[in-house]
Amino acid sequence: MATAAELKKLYDVGAHFALARTRRHPTAVPFIFSTKDRTDIFDLEETVRRLASAREFVQNLAKAGKSLLFVGGKNEVISIVKAAAERANSPYVAGRWIGGTLTNFKNIRKRIDRLEKLSADRESGELEKYTKKERLMIDREIEELLGRFGGIVSLKDLPGALYVVDTRHEHTAVKEANQLGIPVIALASSDCDFAQIQYPIPANDTSVKSVSFVTEEIADAYQEGKKPAAK
Repeated sequence: MATAAELKKLYDVGAHFALARTRRHPTAVPFIFSTKDRTDIFDLEETVRRLASAREFVQNLAKAGKSLLFVGGKNEVISIVKAAAERANSPYVAGRWIGGTLTNFKNIRKRIDRLEKLSADRESGELEKYTKKERLMIDREIEELLGRFGGIVSLKDLPGALYVVDTRHEHTAVKEANQLGIPVIALASSDCDFAQIQYPIPANDTSVKSVSFVTEEIADAYQEGKKPAAK
């Protein structure tokens, strides 16, 4: 059972606010406590349980040495997702999801390899043999590749799981993960399809405070899982 302190933390960040009842996805029903002024309210007892379950899974994922890919492209969450992923030393897509990032990973990885090679050549001075115009073109290519794939350079293989903020917004990423059997942990509001999420965290997925709180919890859990067990 959730403690008063756990419930208060979620309440204070506005995690209980879902969306208008008219936007409710049928799969969200088990997570709804009530409806007030036509707005659905999440059952925070259930949110506490689900967050604890997600944290445990993420810790075990880290212990097993598997990667966690953070995903969030909405304007209000980009900086939160990127900062949490970097703190956890994890790959991330904080911006537009490139179709095929998972399902066509072999070709995506080739583009990342090119980014790494061009960047290394620039660092070592290898590009000095090219004309100024050619170097400018290469610089542009590096910037374009960084914009697309900069957050997943460390991803040498498919991730062990995805942490997603708002599965409705990131439906392409979730669909690709589902196709490949990659578990999805997600902060999801009442308009999301919970049937596509293996570890759902039903809560407000738009409020900066709510997104920050849950995302930090997931990043903390991943870092805790990476720590060597005390002897």
